[in-house]
Amino acid sequence: MGRCTPDAVARAGVARTFQNIRLFRDLSALDNVLVGMDRHLHARGWDAALRLPRHRREERDARETALRELEFVSLGTSAHLPAGSLPYGHQRRLEIARALATRPSLLLLDEPAAGMNPAEATKLMELIKRIRDRGITVVLIEHHMKVVMGISDRIAVLHYGNKIAEGTPAEVRANPQVIEAYLGKEELG
Repeated sequence: MGRCTPDAVARAGVARTFQNIRLFRDLSALDNVLVGMDRHLHARGWDAALRLPRHRREERDARETALRELEFVSLGTSAHLPAGSLPYGHQRRLEIARALATRPSLLLLDEPAAGMNPAEATKLMELIKRIRDRGITVVLIEHHMKVVMGISDRIAVLHYGNKIAEGTPAEVRANPQVIEAYLGKEELG
C-alpha cells in the first residue's frame, strides 16, 4: 500500500485514522465528515458548477450518510459545532465517522485511545465493537493494553519492530515475552 495513491487505497475499501488528530478545526463536524466523502460524488464539471439535479441528489445523499455516521459515533447533536470546539474524545470519534463515511471494508485505527481517559477508552471500545458488527474488518495499532485485550479477536505483538507473539488475547496475555515487554510482571498472578 505504500506505493498506492490515497485515492487508490480508498477505492480498494481501506480507510484509516491517524495517531495525531487530523481535522479541519474551523469546519463543522458534519463538514469534516463530508470532506472525506469526495470520492463518492460523481457529478463533476457542469453538473456541479450549475448544481444540476444529479449533483444536488449526490450532495443530499452524502449529507444523509454523514449525519448517519455522526449518529453512529454518538456525535449527532454536535454535527454543526466546529470540530476544534469538541472535546478530545469526541474529535477521535469524529475522525472515525469520517473514515466510516467512505464505506470501507477495512478500517485502520492508529492509536485511537491515545490520550483518552478511562471513560473515553471504554466508549471507544464499544464503538469499535459496533464497527466490527457492521462487518468491517478493524486493524488496531494500539498500546493501550486494556483496549487491545478487550476488543481483539487476534493480536500480533511487536516489540521494537519485531513480532514477539501472535494469537488470541488469552494466548498473548500468557506469553512470557509479552508479559515482560508490555503487561508487567504483576500480570503473572
